[in-house]
Amino acid sequence: MYSVLCPEKLGNKLNFCKNTERVKDVQYTLQPLREVWMKVGLEKLKSHEGVTVKALLDSGATGLFMNMTFAKKKGFKMKRLKNPLLVKNVDGTVNIGGVIMHQVECNMFFKGHVERVRMDMCNLGKTEVILGMPWLAAHNPEID
Repeated sequence: MYSVLCPEKLGNKLNFCKNTERVKDVQYTLQPLREVWMKVGLEKLKSHEGVTVKALLDSGATGLFMNMTFAKKKGFKMKRLKNPLLVKNVDGTVNIGGVIMHQVECNMFFKGHVERVRMDMCNLGKTEVILGMPWLAAHNPEID
């Protein structure tokens, strides 16, 4: 059983609740967060060749990212950036792939919606695409 800090104070002391309902709420919020994925279509601009990918929705990501290995394997045209960008992982460490030196521009399709996107290229491990806060803020998807 967890002790839960209640907002009320008793004099100079904090009040710890022993309310079962309150404890249930806390136990629920302590469970690990699930990852949210969605399938999107990516289309190369010149050849119009398309590929379907699983994209990770990540509110902690500051941009849109495509895995460098995936992009090379699928033949996406990469544009070299004038100024490299330092990329850090969620734990604050520098990404093993180094700085971001390339970007891909493509069309992205999702449920009848199409838009032109630019994705920074970096090492994403097994993840092919990450849609971060700029995309989430622009589209405000309903997630259940």
